[in-house]
Amino acid sequence: MLMKNNLLAIEDINKEEVRYLLKGAKKLAQAKSVPLFLNGKTVANLFFENSTRTRSSFEIATRKLGGSVLNFTATTSSVQKGESLIDTARNIEAMQPSCIVVRHASAGSPKVLADAVNIPVVNAGDGFHEHPTQALLDVFTIEEKLGSVLKKKILIIGDIAHSRVARSDIHLLKKLGAQVSVCGPPTLLPPEPESLGVSYSYRLEDFLNMADVIVALRIQLERQNKMQIPTLNEYAKFWGINAERAKLIKKGAIILHPGPINRGVELQSEVADGPLSVILDQVANGVLVRMSALAALCMPKEYEEWVKYG
Repeated sequence: MLMKNNLLAIEDINKEEVRYLLKGAKKLAQAKSVPLFLNGKTVANLFFENSTRTRSSFEIATRKLGGSVLNFTATTSSVQKGESLIDTARNIEAMQPSCIVVRHASAGSPKVLADAVNIPVVNAGDGFHEHPTQALLDVFTIEEKLGSVLKKKILIIGDIAHSRVARSDIHLLKKLGAQVSVCGPPTLLPPEPESLGVSYSYRLEDFLNMADVIVALRIQLERQNKMQIPTLNEYAKFWGINAERAKLIKKGAIILHPGPINRGVELQSEVADGPLSVILDQVANGVLVRMSALAALCMPKEYEEWVKYG
């Protein structure tokens, strides 16, 4: 089982817990019928930021497990009247959901909620901090296509400085023994990239032909206090993957992207929709991984027994 009754960050969970969640997701994918672990339970989705894939997949995951969903949107809630995050969460908790899934622009918000309520909290992305279920689904997808990530060479390209996906991916891939490199404009990498504990370069060609897996990240314009690249066209010219640059990628490599894609910037359409892309597989696997996380948190003993023996 998970050691804690929350899933707030990859940094907080150990390798065995990761493998447990991924094993559960794989078993869910193979099951002819899925036990309704959330039957009679409600999951509250508190999304203070826009989302398509994450919110939808948590909702579908809940329903596939037999649960119901309470969807909270900040723009139509009492947050607009000045209600605090904690008061919002406590009022939601009073309605007796079994779990809260939260996405918020402020790093650390899920931890604040977890300390304030007595039900499990899942981090669906908090500011620059982490996005743990995205990292889990990324690893699930890589291993589905290429086998174990151990010693695989993973290249993460783009807006590393502002990306919670990059942070969670780096934590998880290193935890599982992958070799991680990052690449992007100097303004979109941390001031001291070596502090990430990975290899880095400002030239895409230094790593592109060696990578087993390429993770292209979206340019996070909404998280930048000013434009940190001259133009999106310039980014595409030097760091985007187009059809010509894709010819440098080693045979058998795959391309991931957490979405949404800025087509023509991080990836040209012929690459995003081409044979190297596993982006839609990521989306499908996100449902499985989030089913595993919700079941593990809401029905820990029953889920552990099913994963082991069911």
